[in-house]
Amino acid sequence: MTTQQVPAIQVRGLEKSYEDLRVLRGVDFEVARGSVFALLGSNGAGKTTTMRILATLLKADAGTAAVNGFDVATHPANVRESLSLTGQFAAVDEILSGRENLVLVARLRHLDRPGEIADELLERFSLTDAAARKVSTYSGGMRRRLDIAMSLVGDPPVIFLDEPTTGLDPQGRIEVWQAVRQLADQGTTVLLTTQYLDEAEHLADRIAILHEGRIIVNGTLAELKRLLPPARIERVEKQPTLEDVFLSLVGR
Repeated sequence: MTTQQVPAIQVRGLEKSYEDLRVLRGVDFEVARGSVFALLGSNGAGKTTTMRILATLLKADAGTAAVNGFDVATHPANVRESLSLTGQFAAVDEILSGRENLVLVARLRHLDRPGEIADELLERFSLTDAAARKVSTYSGGMRRRLDIAMSLVGDPPVIFLDEPTTGLDPQGRIEVWQAVRQLADQGTTVLLTTQYLDEAEHLADRIAILHEGRIIVNGTLAELKRLLPPARIERVEKQPTLEDVFLSLVGR
């Protein structure tokens, strides 16, 4: 099996407990390269614990997990080189400008031409016009887009987004959605944890639902919808969604 055929993420029988609390009870899933995989679940379902194990920040009690072909337990350094993790809140320096944040990360990673890297990412995430502004003047959506851009310094093949739109207004959420979809379109594998069903519906190629420490369903949106019988109605009238109304009113 070639590198491109190996799933970007492989999880088998993952278990984790905190004293008497069993958080993960045998989690299994795979994520194809260049796709967006959404892990859904309510608070306490085990989403963040799964993410932390995959990011080598936490050790599993049982089971195996691999990222970019590297086992998280036996090759943690290779795993860390293969991924970038973005948490629920943007990890940006508000005193610096957007460009300075990106240049700083590139220099910390000892990359050549940090200025060029910063400029390319600013353009990619539609932040060029705000490049010289302090991040303290950015909107929530702009900060989150900059945070994701910082995660891509060094071109990691896999990026983890843990609740990426928490606390954002509707416009900010849509901006982040566009950025995430663009990542996958350009070949980056995205593991997304979210509580927002519409977020998964808009972004994910595959969706898994984590409940009480287990994956209870895993499939495409179409496959998941087929789990419920269609409703019988006499007359169908399409109503605009809230997103339709919002985009119409703001002119985007």
